[in-house]
Amino acid sequence: MVKKQIAILGATGSIGTQVLDVVRAYTDRFDVAVLTAATNSQLLVAQALEFRPGRVVIADERKYQEVKKALSHTPIQVLAGIPALEDVVRGDGVDLVVSALVGSVGLRPTVAAIKAGKDIALANKETLVVAGQLVMDLVQKYGVRLLPVDSEHSAIFQCIAGEQHNPIEKIYLTASGGPFRGKSSEYLATVGADAALRHPNWVMGAKITIDSASLMNKGLEVIEAKWLFGLQTRQIDVIVHPQSIVHSLVQFTDGSLKAQLGLPDMKLPIQYALTHPERVANTLKRFNFMDFPELTFEKPDMDTFRNLALAYRALETGGTMPCILNASNEVVVAAFLRGEVGFLQMSDVIEATMGQVTPIAVPTMDDYLETDRRSREVATDLIAKFKKIYYIAK
Repeated sequence: MVKKQIAILGATGSIGTQVLDVVRAYTDRFDVAVLTAATNSQLLVAQALEFRPGRVVIADERKYQEVKKALSHTPIQVLAGIPALEDVVRGDGVDLVVSALVGSVGLRPTVAAIKAGKDIALANKETLVVAGQLVMDLVQKYGVRLLPVDSEHSAIFQCIAGEQHNPIEKIYLTASGGPFRGKSSEYLATVGADAALRHPNWVMGAKITIDSASLMNKGLEVIEAKWLFGLQTRQIDVIVHPQSIVHSLVQFTDGSLKAQLGLPDMKLPIQYALTHPERVANTLKRFNFMDFPELTFEKPDMDTFRNLALAYRALETGGTMPCILNASNEVVVAAFLRGEVGFLQMSDVIEATMGQVTPIAVPTMDDYLETDRRSREVATDLIAKFKKIYYIAK
């Protein structure tokens, strides 16, 4: 068996470390060609010493010398800076790029990889949220595979396998509801980051955990699903499923529903993306119906959790509006984690930014990048204003 050479962008994050867990389980199938990290130099070095990739990238240039010195006794090439992320995915020694970066920073290296003819295992949903039309056009042009890693999109991808000629009537993306399911606006006005980071079912990074608590994560997944599966907004619905066993469903034109079920473990969709189209035996814990005698479903509360409604609005507007939504959300989530704004104020900042930045209907790559920059600028200014109100209220 010829081993698949993998580049892992964001190797030290929650998804990246789990990708490496899968690689450890199948050393006969995979070799690691590239590892990258944003700032976690120590873990990146440890990973590099274990997996011996040809190249590593530390995006934080201040940590270049530290990583280079730690790996100086090895043949591993050490690079630094954001532009290096684009360079390393183009190499001949890379078969599959796992994009596990957090945020819109994942867009440019993913585009570079597609243009280099590399298949993509996509865990960075922001790539399609920010520039879905552009990315999917490039996927078609260069004939690469775009394999979803998110559990919900992996579920849809699995459900439509073999159904290429059967039209989809609707898809249902499931949401756990996060730690604040059923809570009122009055309750949410007082919660802080510590409470929002306590997800009931999944262990994830801080940013995606906050997004899950606010339902923005599900909103971003709605936008991602539109591009991955070529759907209209009206064909994408969200249902809250607290047990996180049904990962998503597809309804076909005859009314039939197909669902993918499993325990909430990201290693399964990661493995499916890495081994596709094969299903490979593993030792992951199996789902037992007797452990979950009741699976429940309910409508999301989009009046209280306004981020989901804002995401639908951005998708309907189109152009660069989803880019505006995403950029302002990234900025305001960071502010919430620093304790500078309240939980509900995150939606206020995002909505205000969407109202102040004019969307471009048919954008170029430069338009996406400039919109991202401008949206962050506007959101930062708005946070300064909301910050004063928040501190007065506290």
